[in-house]
Amino acid sequence: MQNFIEELRWRGMLQDVMPQTEEQLQKEMTSGYIGFDPTADSLGVGNLVQIMTLLHFQRSGHKPIALIGGATGMVGDPSGKSKERNLLSEEILHHNLASQKKQLEKFLNFDCGANSAEIVNNYDWFKDFSFLDFIRDTGKHISVNYMMAKDSVKNRLDGDNGMSFTEFTYQLIQGYDFFHLWKNKNVLLQMGGSDQWGNITTGTELVRRMGAGKAYALTTPLIKKADGTKFGKSENGNIWLDKKRTSAYKFYQFWLNASDEDIKNYIRIFSLKTKSEIESLEIEQEQAKHLRPIQHSLADEITERVHSKEDLEAAQKASKALFDKNFVEKLAELSDEELNDVFEDKPQTKITQTQENELSLMEILSLEDFCFVEKLTENIENEQVNEKIETISLKKLFASKRDIKDLIKGNGIGISNVKLTKPDAKLTDFQQIKGKYYIGKKGKEFFLITVENL
Repeated sequence: MQNFIEELRWRGMLQDVMPQTEEQLQKEMTSGYIGFDPTADSLGVGNLVQIMTLLHFQRSGHKPIALIGGATGMVGDPSGKSKERNLLSEEILHHNLASQKKQLEKFLNFDCGANSAEIVNNYDWFKDFSFLDFIRDTGKHISVNYMMAKDSVKNRLDGDNGMSFTEFTYQLIQGYDFFHLWKNKNVLLQMGGSDQWGNITTGTELVRRMGAGKAYALTTPLIKKADGTKFGKSENGNIWLDKKRTSAYKFYQFWLNASDEDIKNYIRIFSLKTKSEIESLEIEQEQAKHLRPIQHSLADEITERVHSKEDLEAAQKASKALFDKNFVEKLAELSDEELNDVFEDKPQTKITQTQENELSLMEILSLEDFCFVEKLTENIENEQVNEKIETISLKKLFASKRDIKDLIKGNGIGISNVKLTKPDAKLTDFQQIKGKYYIGKKGKEFFLITVENL
């Protein structure tokens, strides 16, 4: 067995670890678990940290268990939250749990003998647990003082919104999960993000006090981007593992567009490459930064693992299309879905066939809805928060008709790879692709005009 703790350490994936955890893992195959929150019907790239933790755990010869929180999802984890979230219905929770289970099955090996992965749902043991039984048999073992000392509770009590009794009980419920798995499945280790340390150690306390047993804990660091903004988000929101929510192209682009500073962390956390392979990539990156070998390597690896080889090849094809000198022809080879993925975060407008035939390009480019997303980064600092947050707004592609005329004079606007030279030119003077699209460029910025058939 490889040393799991050492594997996490060199990858930068180890934050806190309980004494004797490493000795236990080196001694014998150990069962360990991580909980996943079913607030959506897809896991996001933020969850990939914990998925990779379980994957390394299994590759180190141990037995990984993924707990999907059918019961805890009904309560809501207060850790890292400034206010209580809306609670989900039982029907939505079951849908989310089934969807997340399918995603987890892509990563872990469920048929490899003694250390085969398992998925469990804590609703299975909480559904018949009465409130009175729980507070009598479990609640008496943990004092209110102990619970209030946890950061997840203290931070909320110090805030403006306070904390409901529902949220206050969360750490007891999560703690009981550990006790139940320890007692019934010989699970000795719980893992999670560093914001879960308080909840995890409550579990080890319940194992000690209710079962007179020994349990272990470790956490991984919470990832932040180098600019201080939250990992796992783009201009259009969360990056999901389900391509119905985030297309394979957008997923691929998320990794491809990572900064050089961030990608050095990401390649260690999200790749299965060895230390020597990663160090070789880092040397390549230093010698040819413009080729971005680490970004390409990780984008290829993680897109194929999360989606498929076919999805990766389609994302690569779409990514290269804009940079080809014959980009009009290359974009025409894409499906409508792929083309819209490429232009999702680029300026675009939709016009009717009547507008296509009757309006000049000057009038079309001046349309009010011809906008793009502008990303603004704001630094927030006070006693409780010190971080950067991203906000987005819509901004017109062209400030005015005067702006358009000036750009035309300077050869700054092209349609279908042909320079626009006359303000009164019509769209129909230029090549249309796929029967409804015109590809434009303002300087180096692409934009899309779609003609809708009414």
